[in-house]
Amino acid sequence: MIPLIGYADRFSVRAGGSIALKASTTHPDYRADLVRIRSADPNPAGPGMRFEDVPAAFAGTYTGRFQPALRGSHAEIDLAGLPLGRHWTLCLRVQPWLLDGRPQAVLGWEGVSLHIARDGIVLRFGDRELRQECPFLERRWYQLRLSVGPAAVGLTVDKLHEDWGHGGMAGPLLYVTADGSVSAPGRLLLAAAPDADGTPKDHFNGRLEHPLILDGDRAGAPGIVEPGQMPRTHLHAWWNFALGQDTAEILDQGPHRRHGRLVNMPTRASRGAFWSGRELNWRHAPDEYAAIHFHEDDLYDCGWETDFSFDVPADLPSGVYGIRLLSGTDEDIVPFFVLPPAGMATAKVALLFSTYTYQVYANYDRGNFDEAYRERRAAWAGSYPHHPGDNPQFGLSTYNWHADGSGVAHSSHLRPILTFRPGYLAYPDQRGSGLRHFPADMHLAAWLDAMGIAWDAITDHDVEAEGADLLARYKVVLTPSHPEYQSLGTLDALRDYTADGGRLVYLGGNGFYWRVAVSAAVPGTLELRRTESGTRAWAADPGEYYHQFDGGYGGLWRRQDRAPQKLAGVGFSAQGRFEGSYYRRLPESFAPEVAWIFDGVDGEVIGDFGFSGGGAAGFELDRADPLLGSPPNTVVLCRSEGHQAHFGVTPEDVLQPRENKMSNAPDPLIRSDMVYFETVRGGAVFSVGSITFCGSLPWNNFDNQVSRMVRNVVLRFSE
Repeated sequence: MIPLIGYADRFSVRAGGSIALKASTTHPDYRADLVRIRSADPNPAGPGMRFEDVPAAFAGTYTGRFQPALRGSHAEIDLAGLPLGRHWTLCLRVQPWLLDGRPQAVLGWEGVSLHIARDGIVLRFGDRELRQECPFLERRWYQLRLSVGPAAVGLTVDKLHEDWGHGGMAGPLLYVTADGSVSAPGRLLLAAAPDADGTPKDHFNGRLEHPLILDGDRAGAPGIVEPGQMPRTHLHAWWNFALGQDTAEILDQGPHRRHGRLVNMPTRASRGAFWSGRELNWRHAPDEYAAIHFHEDDLYDCGWETDFSFDVPADLPSGVYGIRLLSGTDEDIVPFFVLPPAGMATAKVALLFSTYTYQVYANYDRGNFDEAYRERRAAWAGSYPHHPGDNPQFGLSTYNWHADGSGVAHSSHLRPILTFRPGYLAYPDQRGSGLRHFPADMHLAAWLDAMGIAWDAITDHDVEAEGADLLARYKVVLTPSHPEYQSLGTLDALRDYTADGGRLVYLGGNGFYWRVAVSAAVPGTLELRRTESGTRAWAADPGEYYHQFDGGYGGLWRRQDRAPQKLAGVGFSAQGRFEGSYYRRLPESFAPEVAWIFDGVDGEVIGDFGFSGGGAAGFELDRADPLLGSPPNTVVLCRSEGHQAHFGVTPEDVLQPRENKMSNAPDPLIRSDMVYFETVRGGAVFSVGSITFCGSLPWNNFDNQVSRMVRNVVLRFSE
């Protein structure tokens, strides 16, 4: 348990707006104040952890309270007063994905629950328990029917496919009755059961489809219950999960319209019991995608009460800030970004923080929470003291797997994000600081300050909301180390900005790579389907490549003919461990049209130093490629060299296993290209194609060849 932690209701706020802070603590009270974050690197040799105190009206002492993070997705439906009559039957289809010995609740209401486990089924009602052996298998579909009468209950379990994929209905696995009375449901839970205080528990891991309530005793009747073929006069309720896929609602097509809501964002647009494979897009065959996949470790919104709100003064300068919480020796800093007032820009330069990528990686447990990591964290004062591997209560990253082996497709920012903290270490980097994402991107923010270059902070979430109009207020837009995840809205905005004369400086690697989806109906959440190749932490199941939120095809932007090269001139090419190398200038870089980029830059070797992996070209590398869309006028200025043997080409560039060869020559695709090109309407793009590049900017107190080169570009672009 973390003794003091908080989260904000948003990543960014405009000056003049408001942001809410939610906190949980085991202390009786805590203090809160505001800081401006200038640098977030705890490495004693690096630019440091630099915070400036900022006066704020909310600063003061607050009463502490513990607020839990309740994981586990389920559905809730209010059925109070539903006229069920003396006999009725609740039916649904079930596909378990994790049968590990624990009984998991398929459904429940006050005093009643139905659990399944590998070896059987358990029905609890009143003070009675009906336990029956029944051989369930993982990832197989079953139909459950619970029939309720005035003095008895009946339960039938049918498997829905003969020989698991061939033939039709296989007949009942179980039919059993028991004496006793069951109360009508008031608050019905699906994929969970209520505890004594009503808190959902025993969450189900797997898929549910077509829950419905029929009149009469139908537990022993043969055949598949097809809701759409039922006479309306027999139907009390039918929650058709094929409807409202982009929402957190489940819609009742019965006569009483008892719609329900989903809690903690299970995965929709999932294959149902009778998916045929004829249509791979759920929108074309919605009835075949009428299943919802629930997980015990889903978390959407912690739902914490607001402790206080910060009404941001209209004159607060744009930048990176943090709400600092303190009690005793415990401290938490919740970062957020302040934009200029609505419709304004206060600088020529905007730093576009990759908040979509921060959110996708949120609470990523990299599996490296070992002794070496702990030793590094303890040795560096200012390192963030908590790790997702030790705190799973705040939910998973889309780089993790659910407990049932399915990939995590959603990530929310309405929860504490441990990886989004100043001083958070991603790796025990032996040649640098080991920072990723937000702390690493603060290398660029610190560099701008050191150079005396005025800048405004903006985020992916803001670009989504305001489009290219937001970007058009700036002469130059800088992207930091890893703008990997983009929605259709953000990618279109960047494309339109550069096409209309904007200047883009892409100072990272593996950017503009994956497509994510957003939904106004489920604010604060991103959806990701990892499809068709790419460096994937998991792979979406066949037929589940289309997002539930926007219906768009998921996966790599390259697979949708929008390779990163079309925007930035370079795109993901190779990956290795978190180690860096250097660039070498190419003859083309000495041409008069581009030589200004290197004014004051000594030597042909560039960036053989840095606080990220020890070099400017490392970890994930991008290359220019005309066949993937690098503009014809792209000039390759520098190319990386000297990469370690563990670097390999991205999967999308490998069509078949590479043959073993006697030659030790490196693969030509293992490289980072630094490029420059101009656009028709007076815009320009400068890209470096390396995740570790920004880590070289602060080297030698910001006085180095990488720093001078980027300064030349930013100043020229901002003219």
